Amino acid sequence: MAQARTLHCDIVILGGGVAGLWLLDDLRRRGYSALLLEARALGGMQTLASQGMIHGGIKYSLAGALSGASEAIAGMPAHWRRCLTGEAAPDLRAARVLSEHFYLWSGRAAGSRLTAFLASKAVRGRVERVAPAERPPLFREPGFRGQLYRLVDLVLDVPSLVAALAAPWREAIFSLAGAARAWERGSSGDLVLELAAGDTQLRLAPAAFVCAAGAGNQALLAELGAAAPVMQRRPLQQVMVRHRYPHPLHGHCLGRETTPRLTISSHPCGHGEQVWYLGGGLAEEGVGMAREALIERARRELAELLPWVALGEDARWATLTIDRAEPRQRGLVRPDQAFAEWAECAGNALIAWPTKLTLCPNLAQQVAERLAARGIAPRGGEVPVLPLDRPPLAPTPWQEAFGD
Repeated sequence: MAQARTLHCDIVILGGGVAGLWLLDDLRRRGYSALLLEARALGGMQTLASQGMIHGGIKYSLAGALSGASEAIAGMPAHWRRCLTGEAAPDLRAARVLSEHFYLWSGRAAGSRLTAFLASKAVRGRVERVAPAERPPLFREPGFRGQLYRLVDLVLDVPSLVAALAAPWREAIFSLAGAARAWERGSSGDLVLELAAGDTQLRLAPAAFVCAAGAGNQALLAELGAAAPVMQRRPLQQVMVRHRYPHPLHGHCLGRETTPRLTISSHPCGHGEQVWYLGGGLAEEGVGMAREALIERARRELAELLPWVALGEDARWATLTIDRAEPRQRGLVRPDQAFAEWAECAGNALIAWPTKLTLCPNLAQQVAERLAARGIAPRGGEVPVLPLDRPPLAPTPWQEAFGD
């Protein structure tokens, strides 16, 4: 690639999930000439496999006290709501809100513990009891005799969120599909990315690379020869059920553990159907289970926790195995905050994980702080136009499992 043309810009982002797209928007608004490279499709893997919850940490506090995780993200729903109304950047008015609230109810064994938890001072103003007349239709059914609580959390349609983030910056988003890549070190010791696509050879020499590829960061770290940071994977096996039951459900059911026994989000499909996407303890404990065994367990859980709901004999079931990719923690526990640190022995490569969808704004702030600490300021200039295609939007897991 001796004849490769060298292109300069401030920042190159690797990874086109919500984290990378949010970073692109944030950095461009700060004045950086930034572009994004995606290997497959926008929102693929972890992003579109999420349940779309923008939460404030209450689900991490069911043991009766607010944890570091809940405190770190307590303000996130309010921040996202400002973006959704166009009052804050990025402008997410084109993103679809599936539910303005997430709900919490309990099985009989956990009822007293839920009541005690919600009476604590720590959650005042963040959880409220829902009067019978204000309940969503599913919880107005005669079979529901418990108490329902409303959280400050909301639920987004993730495909529309990905599209809303990408739309303003399409000219700066490129596909790596079919392109060969290799890393080199420039004369300053900083990394340079060499790309070969057909007869075109390019060298990208930005002030910094930001690796925001989720689980793909592990392969990038190996390519860079970086020993740290180290990635961890926390696996899930989610259950999906497509049906014609008319009422959506966005909620956590509390069981005996300190995390939700079952988390359900609802996603509209064609032909008047919807998909209930089942996570929580069911998805964590379902790792390693055979697909059929996990689906049978999900059927029993729904029958016990929502006995008045009948999804119908024509309901279709599927499972999805997905890894939550994060910076390694002692004991492989869940990280409390977003993460951004310079890769060890890799010069100008910054490794970033939001750790959860709701913390993307926190990640953008951390990246901006890391760049400023190294004196990497916006230099202006146009974003180079690369002779590469534009990546498509990835399909959702339920589109792949059930079709449209």
